[in-house]
Amino acid sequence: MTPVEDSLFLTLCCRALDNRSPHPILGDEIADEIVRTLDHDYERLNTTTNLVLNVALRAKKIDEVASRFIARHPDAVGLDLGAGFDTRPARITPPPTVDWYDVDLPEVVAAREHVVPDRAKAHTISADVTDPDWLDALPTDRPAVVTADGLMGFLAKEELGALFDRLIDHFPSGELVFNGYTRFTIWVARHSRGTKSVADQVKFPGMDDPREPERWNPGLELVQEMLISRQPEIARFPPVLRAYYRLSARSTSWSRKGTLVLHYRF
Repeated sequence: MTPVEDSLFLTLCCRALDNRSPHPILGDEIADEIVRTLDHDYERLNTTTNLVLNVALRAKKIDEVASRFIARHPDAVGLDLGAGFDTRPARITPPPTVDWYDVDLPEVVAAREHVVPDRAKAHTISADVTDPDWLDALPTDRPAVVTADGLMGFLAKEELGALFDRLIDHFPSGELVFNGYTRFTIWVARHSRGTKSVADQVKFPGMDDPREPERWNPGLELVQEMLISRQPEIARFPPVLRAYYRLSARSTSWSRKGTLVLHYRF
């Protein structure tokens, strides 16, 4: 795999390590199963407890948004952009009336066929999300929930804006939910030991105002900015991390220096 494609192992490993903890945040058993079957040098990823907890918690929040959308729209189309080896449909169990698509680069999609257990597979689309034509095969008359976990950092600002435009033009309505990156978190991603393995692939400059995408496309509306420091699951973090996040939760600007999840409707 290319370095960009290889970055999927970082989030996969974090979800697996979360599942092995005494009190998992996400509890992704399939991620743990995949990690145990692959011959991959996970030690070089240098994961930390803080990174594992943040990856697990942001995935849980994205899952919750997707689940609520599907409950309201049982005929929806679901998309996971830059899915890697993630198996979100297995966690949120959409009804058979929902068509879920995992979208990623060709090498990743090909590997998914061998790596992801059959019980966790959904439709796949083999494409670069910056390609303007990959949406053509999807229906245009159904609402869509679009998820992305980790993808934003690997796209340039112009590429992300163009992707949003295509999604909004293609579907009659829907919601977008993804983990966001401020300028500070992009700096941290490029310098932190835990994310050093993907640092050279980061293209997004960071975004400090969660309403900025509303200026990219007038059809987009911010629903919620979820600051991880203010989520109830923080109570299950180790004492030192729990104290840090509870302190940072008092300040929105300080909380934005950590993990956040952005939720929009169109």
